[in-house]
Amino acid sequence: MAKFIAKRLGLSVIIFFFVTFIIYILEYSLPTSYVEKTARELATRPGNTKSAEQWIDELNAQYGMDQGVVKGYGIWLSNTVRGNFGDSWSQTMPVTDLFNSCIWYSFVMGLISFVLEIFIAIPLGVLAARKQYSITDYSVTVISMVAISMPTFFVATVLKLIFSVKLGWFELVGMQGRYYATLDSVGRFWDLANHLVLPIMTLTIVGIGGLMRYTRTNMLEVLNADYVRTARAKGLPESKVISRHAFRNTLIPLVTILGGSLPGLFSGALITETLFGIRGIGYYAYNSMVTGDIPFTMFYLAFISILTLLGNLISDILYAVVDPRVRVN
Repeated sequence: MAKFIAKRLGLSVIIFFFVTFIIYILEYSLPTSYVEKTARELATRPGNTKSAEQWIDELNAQYGMDQGVVKGYGIWLSNTVRGNFGDSWSQTMPVTDLFNSCIWYSFVMGLISFVLEIFIAIPLGVLAARKQYSITDYSVTVISMVAISMPTFFVATVLKLIFSVKLGWFELVGMQGRYYATLDSVGRFWDLANHLVLPIMTLTIVGIGGLMRYTRTNMLEVLNADYVRTARAKGLPESKVISRHAFRNTLIPLVTILGGSLPGLFSGALITETLFGIRGIGYYAYNSMVTGDIPFTMFYLAFISILTLLGNLISDILYAVVDPRVRVN
C-alpha cells in the first residue's frame, strides 16, 4: 500500500504540473486591460509615488508576464514552492491572508451540506431501491430529478422569496444582522448561523439529487445479484440482507462520489456564496475571476487542483476499506 500511495503521489505531482501550466497559459492570455486597470488604481492611491506605467511593469515582472509563457510559469512555480503567492490585486492583501480569513466560512457550509446530503440522499436512495416501482420509489425519483434539474440560482431565489421575503425568517444577503455590533459572542455566533441557513439549504437541495439517483441505481444492481438471492433463500431477515450484503457492496461505487466531494468542502460555492453575500473563498474566487485578480485566481485554481488529486487518491485507498477483495500488489 505504501508503494502504491508513493506512486500515486508522484503521478499527482506530474498532473499538478501540467494542470497549473495550462491555468497559467489561460491567465497569461487574459487581456492586458486587467493589469492596466490594476496599475491605474494603484497609481491613484494616496501616498503613491509610482506612475501607472511603472506599476504595469512591476506587476508583469512580479508574475513573469513579461518573460514569456515558459519562463513566466517557472517564476510563478518557484515562488509557489517557497509559499509566496503574492498579493491579491482586488483586496490589496497577501493571498494567504485572504485565504485564511475566508476559507472557514466555506468549509463550515460545505461540511454541513455534505453531511446532510449523505443522511438524506443515501437512505432515500436505498429505500427507493428496496420498494422498486412503488409510490415511494416514484416519489424519490421525482424528487431526485427535480433537484438535479434546478439550477443553483433558481433554488436560491425561491428560498429567499419564501423564507426571507414572505416569511421574514432570514436575511436576504450578508453575514451580519443590523444589531450584530451590540451582541455578545454567543449572540454573534447565532446571528452568523442564521445567515448561513439558506445557503446551506441551497447547497443541500442542489446536491442530493445526483447522490440519491446514483445510490438507487447501484442498490438495484446489487439487490438483483445472485448472492443476495442466496442470502434471502437461507432465511436471513431482510434487514440483515440489506445492511450486511447489499448496502456494503453499494458503498464501493459510492466511495468514488464521496471521495470526489473533498474539493467541495474547501473550494466554496461560487454562485451560492455570491448570491447570498457570504464572503467565503467562493465569493472571492468569483470576484477575482471577474476583476482579473491573477494572483488569487492562480492560487485558487491550484488549490482546487490539489484537492481534486487528493480526493481521487483517498477514493482509491477507501476501495480497500469497503471491499476486502481489493488488494494492491
